Amino acid sequence: MNDTRSRQIVIAGAGVAGLTAALAFAERGYLVRVFEQAQRLEAAGAGIQLSPNATRILRQLGVLDRLLQAAVRPEAVVLKAATLRELARVPLGQAAETRWRAPYLVAHRADLQSALTARVAEMPDIHLITGGRVSGVATDSHGIAATVEIDGKTIKAEGFLLVGADGVWSSVRTLADSAKGSASPRNHFSGELAWRATVAADSAAGRSFAAIGARDCVTTFLHPGFHMVAYPVSKGAAFNLAAFTRGDRIAEGWSGNADAGILTRALRGTSAELARLVEQAGPWTAWPIHTVDPQQPWTTSNGIALIGDAAHAMTPFAAQGAAMAIEDAATLADAVYASPADPLAALATWEQSRRPRVAQVARRGAVNRLAWHASGPVAIARNVFLKVRSSEKLAADLDWLYGWRAP
Repeated sequence: MNDTRSRQIVIAGAGVAGLTAALAFAERGYLVRVFEQAQRLEAAGAGIQLSPNATRILRQLGVLDRLLQAAVRPEAVVLKAATLRELARVPLGQAAETRWRAPYLVAHRADLQSALTARVAEMPDIHLITGGRVSGVATDSHGIAATVEIDGKTIKAEGFLLVGADGVWSSVRTLADSAKGSASPRNHFSGELAWRATVAADSAAGRSFAAIGARDCVTTFLHPGFHMVAYPVSKGAAFNLAAFTRGDRIAEGWSGNADAGILTRALRGTSAELARLVEQAGPWTAWPIHTVDPQQPWTTSNGIALIGDAAHAMTPFAAQGAAMAIEDAATLADAVYASPADPLAALATWEQSRRPRVAQVARRGAVNRLAWHASGPVAIARNVFLKVRSSEKLAADLDWLYGWRAP
């Protein structure tokens, strides 16, 4: 492999995972080409939570200061029953920074993407190309060559590593599996729908939320049929609302049409104030939650690595999807950089070291989902546990997650 090619990285996808990976590799001296199939960068989704394990990395990559201009530092995570009774409170704000050495932030996803894009634009070794779809990959003794379709033309992007950061519907995952001669593993609909809305703080819905939630906190309302997470974004000018229910598969894309009655029916037994908020916040956009088989490989021996949702899309109930993508990107760049003599051998080592961490986060999400939708005796036990557990101990329970640092 010639010296230039041995320093080149090809990344498919310019979302949170792809842009973070581009920055992490460029910071370590690699030449990076990022291909995004969309003609222009548009952030999918709405609000996003970034815990200290993620913001610590963003600070190291020179992104955090930009993000802070639009983000909010919530003072706490507050758990409430759907009757509006407060069940627990985990301190954030300055307490989070003191405990975990980095801030806990909430923001609009577009603000995070803008901060990442602005930092990428400052890096001369990163070349970001939109309207480019990776449609094929070939490997030889000289490295890897990705086939990229741009405006009806085909080019070859060469390097020693192809990073698939192209989300839950990853084409790179399909290409990697096809290269091994096996059927491509598909993502799976989890049976959960996410209902999302963003409301202005000075709107009727915004005032309704302020009356039953906390304007400067992440508030989660718990109910057997659904749960809803709400928090401020855009420096408090708006609130992001995300409700989660069971539902049928509705689309193969990010969002689709679903019967709003699913959400309305899930509200039975809640407070009148919460039901009014849900009504005022509409129309809601339904997002099908898809996951990826956690047993599938994330890397190949010939130079392909999957990160973020392309590797391990999970349900969002630990609020760690973006954080895991950011961790993946930084740790992958570290692993490759630490093995200059045989960087491809580092891929399997990286995957082996990352799997336990990602699996633990997924388990935490599953436990949260069970607890937040509990009913009957299980809900009573949950409430008793939260009542006797101090805020300090609830924060300590998250040290393994928020206090994490790369090995």
